[in-house]
Amino acid sequence: MANASELQTRLDAQRAAFNAEPYPSVTTRRQRLARLADLTQRHRAEIIAAIDRDFGHRATAETRLAEIATLLQAIRYARRHLKRWMRPKRAPVPFRFWPGRARVHVQPLGVIGIVSPFNYPWNLAMLPAVDALAAGNRVMIKPSDDTPATSELMADLVSRYFAPEEVWVATGDVETARAFSALPFDHLLFTGSARIGREVARAAAEHLTPITLELGGKSPAIVAEDADLDHAARRIAFGKWFNAGQTCIAPDHVLIDEPRLGAFIDAIGKTVGHFYPEGVASDDMTAILGDRNRVRLEAMLDEARDHGCRVIPLGEPLAGENIHKLPPTLIIDPHRGLALMQDEIFGPWLPIIGVPDLDHALARVNAGPRPLALYAFTNDPENRRRILQETHSGGVVFNDTLWHNAVPALPFGGVGESGMGAYHGETGFLRFSHQRGVFLQARRNVVGLLDPPYRKWLLRLLGL
Repeated sequence: MANASELQTRLDAQRAAFNAEPYPSVTTRRQRLARLADLTQRHRAEIIAAIDRDFGHRATAETRLAEIATLLQAIRYARRHLKRWMRPKRAPVPFRFWPGRARVHVQPLGVIGIVSPFNYPWNLAMLPAVDALAAGNRVMIKPSDDTPATSELMADLVSRYFAPEEVWVATGDVETARAFSALPFDHLLFTGSARIGREVARAAAEHLTPITLELGGKSPAIVAEDADLDHAARRIAFGKWFNAGQTCIAPDHVLIDEPRLGAFIDAIGKTVGHFYPEGVASDDMTAILGDRNRVRLEAMLDEARDHGCRVIPLGEPLAGENIHKLPPTLIIDPHRGLALMQDEIFGPWLPIIGVPDLDHALARVNAGPRPLALYAFTNDPENRRRILQETHSGGVVFNDTLWHNAVPALPFGGVGESGMGAYHGETGFLRFSHQRGVFLQARRNVVGLLDPPYRKWLLRLLGL
């Protein structure tokens, strides 16, 4: 468990190492990324087992998809495109400064801090590390104390594959996380709740540390009048109950035209029965991590029942060791004032809300904080145009859920309450870089004519 003094010592060591090698070659960067891929591939069984222990039960396929495959894909993408990303780019020069030339050189920032959450404990620590290493930086990671087995394994494996001056993992509790966030990093990325994100931002402001915040939010799914209900139900069910809803971009609630509300409920029920034929006992259904989250979710559902909401469980709850495996549950037309509709659910409850038409659905989306993701099921080009132009969200997905996060070329990040800044792929490379403007003046040029004493005729000639 690292204390404030050790954290500062590690930061000083990484900064000294960076200053000794301020611009790592493309070969060095690719080698570091290759080691991260090798670490993940060689020890994937240990990673899967550690995450399973932390959750009480995590569906193995979900860990392989969300923690392992997406990370390896991101590494391959970065290594393939890194040379092009590093290449200086020409910039246009106003004719008054000809024949001078301009370039944009991209240089590493230095030491990047990463604070990651519990819900995807490997992926959300290592994905930003991919971008930071590709950009030529040193990296310090503070994983969640809610996933101690994964955090300890991460610290052990990273120490075997990387020198501490390259990548280092700090384990510890909330106090360690606070001390970590207060360090004078060259950039700090935090993934988690908006409440903790505000604390991180305040701590970073002390040193004017640039930050990226990935905060989640209540991501709506709009099912338009022309949508195929069976397809929409299947894709929303996948996105909602993957990792038991413990996903920052999970569909938080559904907005559907009122006449088809009943048919959509039936379609969701059939889909859940197909996905999990053994119900909550299915190995493909992940548990809620920890008593605190389970109690919070049960309180949300109790409040909805107390206010007369129609609650439809799609399975029977379990007892004993399986108490954290909660059944997928639909809540029909909940009141906006309920905790279920105010707070990010982060669990297997799915509110379904009937609306008169797309106008009302868009108005409802715009009345709330800007979400991290917006899902829309429609094949109408005009509907898609309106959704893109009349709403704001971190990302938009048509006719599916979640998978935009697995496209390395797409920027991933929030807006407003759902976060600030984006990463992944070239966007992440630039996020952890400084784009340095460079101007090279030619030996013979005309800008000297603009030196004092100023010539009024020349200024008029140049339109100044």
